[in-house]
Amino acid sequence: MKGELGMKIAIIGCGYVFDIYMRTLRAHPELEIMGVYDRVVERTKRVSEYYGFRAYTSYSEVLTDEEVETVVNLTNIGSHFEVSRKALNAGKHVYSEKPLTKDLDQSRELFRIASERGVRLYGAPSNIYSDTSRTVLTSVSEGLIGKPLLVYAELDDSPIHLMGFDGVVSRTGAPWPLQEEVREGCTFEHLGYHLVWICALLGPAVSVTAFSSELIEGKAQGLPGFVGTPDYSVANLQFANGAVARITCSVVAPRDHSFRVIGRDGQLSVEGYRRYRSPVRIERFTKASLMGRKFDTLQRHPMLSSFLGIGGRRVELARNWKSEAVEKDNQIRSSRKQRVIEWLRRREVYAQDKLVGVAEMAKEIKERREQYLTPEFLLHLNELTLLTQGARAGIAVSPTTTFEPLGPVPGTRVTGTAPRLATSRALGRLVSLFCRQQPASTQQNTHVVVSR
Repeated sequence: MKGELGMKIAIIGCGYVFDIYMRTLRAHPELEIMGVYDRVVERTKRVSEYYGFRAYTSYSEVLTDEEVETVVNLTNIGSHFEVSRKALNAGKHVYSEKPLTKDLDQSRELFRIASERGVRLYGAPSNIYSDTSRTVLTSVSEGLIGKPLLVYAELDDSPIHLMGFDGVVSRTGAPWPLQEEVREGCTFEHLGYHLVWICALLGPAVSVTAFSSELIEGKAQGLPGFVGTPDYSVANLQFANGAVARITCSVVAPRDHSFRVIGRDGQLSVEGYRRYRSPVRIERFTKASLMGRKFDTLQRHPMLSSFLGIGGRRVELARNWKSEAVEKDNQIRSSRKQRVIEWLRRREVYAQDKLVGVAEMAKEIKERREQYLTPEFLLHLNELTLLTQGARAGIAVSPTTTFEPLGPVPGTRVTGTAPRLATSRALGRLVSLFCRQQPASTQQNTHVVVSR
């Protein structure tokens, strides 16, 4: 594998997220880690000793190492621009955590340097390469829900002041970056996860109506009561193809990572982005299923709701060359206790393969393919994130960036078939009959025309 698709990388930034990247390391033999560096000497030393990587003594030493082809930038957001700029100028490819920078002109500058130096700049989030994402894109492109009209994306990540994050550490002892998360805000930290799906699905946004606010006082010790960055944001996006999306972020409301695509003929729903093989459900709308939602018993009783098709059916997920990365323990140095914890985490909480973005980058470069996540696409994500982050007084603007639609994610292996609608005709007729017998006042705005 290394000989065919291998890439030699150095990782800059050895904080909490570093250990998340390492959870799927064994699934990526094509990535050869030449060494690591963090400006905090103790972090470089600890990570180097734990994983057996070379410890660089300075960033300059990384950039002058001729064997290093790619720099993976896992530094804090405020350092992204300078770390990436130096690597690109040194002739290294760069994979950067999100957002690329905190200033759109700086991001444009990075892509200009990359073009001049003949190298590539890629960016997170990598969940665009997940099997869930591939299934969503494929299902919609095959017309399983009709023309996509509306997307609802939720990224509420629980009340941050009640979660006890100040006591959470990674397996190499890095503290969860509570102050960094609070200072930068949930929009910078989280918006990209669903935004990358939405833009891959619908294309470029042509208008943004957004609002953000800071609602919780005293989110972390050592910081002012209000830090001046949002802990809640909402963006309504209009797309060139006529579709609309509403995406919400907060660290105020209880966890909700749901994602729904509503089409002319049905809807597609996903539980969340953090499980790279999170189930995908597709529902083809019928009069019975739409009217059945009026009745609490029909919605809450599994057998009755299944008969009516409410909520749809799970579809078999697509696969790709790295699907197995999140299906089993791919850590190194796993004790029995850690393997049990990892199994529980993959099954119940999240199963991310953050290294897959770097692996896809390496594959594209080695196969001399065009960049799938184009510079224009990444700039567009960056601009939408910045616009939403800065919308404290509310905004209604048109983005200055755009991109050509991406098309299907390369390497998607579709294994499933279109879901069949399993609706009880008798129950459906009973629901329809009941609704027709109601007084006119209860029927207002309930008639839905469904294209079959």
